[in-house]
Amino acid sequence: MKEIVDSWKNHAKEEYDENLTFLKSLKGNRSVDESAASLDNTVFDKVDCLKCANCCKTTPAIVSRPDAKRIAKHLGVPTKTFIKKFLIEDYDGSLMINGVPCSFLNKDNTCQIYEVRPVACREYPHTAQFGFHRRSRMNAQNTLVCPAAYEIVKRLMGIHPIKK
Repeated sequence: MKEIVDSWKNHAKEEYDENLTFLKSLKGNRSVDESAASLDNTVFDKVDCLKCANCCKTTPAIVSRPDAKRIAKHLGVPTKTFIKKFLIEDYDGSLMINGVPCSFLNKDNTCQIYEVRPVACREYPHTAQFGFHRRSRMNAQNTLVCPAAYEIVKRLMGIHPIKK
């Protein structure tokens, strides 16, 4: 894990443009989804999210209305109370956790609502989800936040090089 995290810390920002260009080159290549999902399993066998939790420390999670209802029930509060206390509404009506680090992140990087966490948290960094090849900007942005996402993109470059 240390090698992956060190590489991410030392190179993610300077390689962002290169990663974005590469990820844009993958659009329309559905075979990339399978490669990314396979790499997701391999890389996450080596990366311990509990030692990092950078996503929870730096990126407010999107919370769907069903997520909010489920979490509120788990916390034993009315949904409206949960929304008012823990979420903010974006200009387009979407909801997200009202700050960083996440209100539900414990000091040991565990999550107070892990069993009922939002779908966005459950699927992050979205490298195993169908449609990876279509989400260039989001995937590139995730390489700045998540060492595993960075490593997956680096490994994808070896499998699906840009054709010149």
